[in-house]
Amino acid sequence: MANLINQIVSGVVESVVKELLGKSHGRTASKRKKRQAKSATRSSTTGRFTRKAKPKTAKPARKQVSRRRTTASRSKQRSR
Repeated sequence: MANLINQIVSGVVESVVKELLGKSHGRTASKRKKRQAKSATRSSTTGRFTRKAKPKTAKPARKQVSRRRTTASRSKQRSR
């Protein structure tokens, strides 16, 4: 009788310890993946995908949109 109780208790203890120490088999968060470029080429040295270096063209200077008013035009508005 004592042997039977001992087996039951040891079985329960073992299963609880296994459950606590074992890995959980729940759902894990999805890992982010980098998108591969359309025309991706592998680097000969590292083996990773590299982008082709595009020379950046200089953009022309933008036009000045708002003009600063002169002191004469500001004084005209004040005198109204």
